[in-house]
Amino acid sequence: MIDPVPFSGRILCNLDSALGEGPTFDPGSGTAWWFNITGQELHELHIESGRKTVHPLPFLGSVLAVIDPARQLIASDQGLFLRDTESGKFSPFALLEDEPANRSNDGRVHPSGALWIGTMGRGAEKHSGSIYHVAGNRVTKLYGNISIPNAICFSPDGATAYFADTDVNQLMRVDIDPATALPTGDAVVLADESSSPGGLDGAVCDADGLIWNARWGASSVDVYKPDGQKIARYAVPATQPSCPAFFGAKADRLLVTSAWQGMDGAARAADPDAGKTFDLGIEVKGRFEPAFLL
Repeated sequence: MIDPVPFSGRILCNLDSALGEGPTFDPGSGTAWWFNITGQELHELHIESGRKTVHPLPFLGSVLAVIDPARQLIASDQGLFLRDTESGKFSPFALLEDEPANRSNDGRVHPSGALWIGTMGRGAEKHSGSIYHVAGNRVTKLYGNISIPNAICFSPDGATAYFADTDVNQLMRVDIDPATALPTGDAVVLADESSSPGGLDGAVCDADGLIWNARWGASSVDVYKPDGQKIARYAVPATQPSCPAFFGAKADRLLVTSAWQGMDGAARAADPDAGKTFDLGIEVKGRFEPAFLL
């Protein structure tokens, strides 16, 4: 049992989200982005100035990948879209899957410029989701029968991918081709958390190869070595932290989104910071998210 390091950070954004998810940081503009999935919102926060903008969405968005200063790729329940950063307009890019009952969830861009993106049932129906590989506009299904895809991230050398099905609560690892991000072997269990409180949610992998995983329901971000050993736990002042992202001029800080989804009035009163976005307040050896390659 690892004792959590007390929270020493700050609330980065007071505006709460029912389901805060999918954070990323664009070093070119100094801006953090994340989603309120069920609220159909894209949140934009300029870190240095504190300028905050909330963009309403015509769909349930969950992942944003920078392409270049003028364009972003957005994953949603209606597929993949290109977003013009100046006008905010969307144009269809690719169909993710033909499953109207599903929505997109967790995803990350690999150093090669390819995207791994997961889908799930809108009500988290068992085994209804999948994980896909997107290279340009070519979409390839990698894994099926997943309930809640999460923890997608990649080792610094691009040779290993990590992911989890929160319903199963096992952190998986798989060897992949560093040039394409396609699997070259079978996925194996790296860390079995099936008997532990809380669920494996979003994750990032730092410059040393450590995996930082938000633990939904356990008020923490947990840190794993590449061999699966858990070495640290950092407290988050919200019961349902959902996903971390490295941010700051040197990618040396850690942002964490959270959610109040599923809470009744009493639970929300007991968890007043639920749904807010936090700066964990520690120095990390992060890496900037790669751009999606068209």
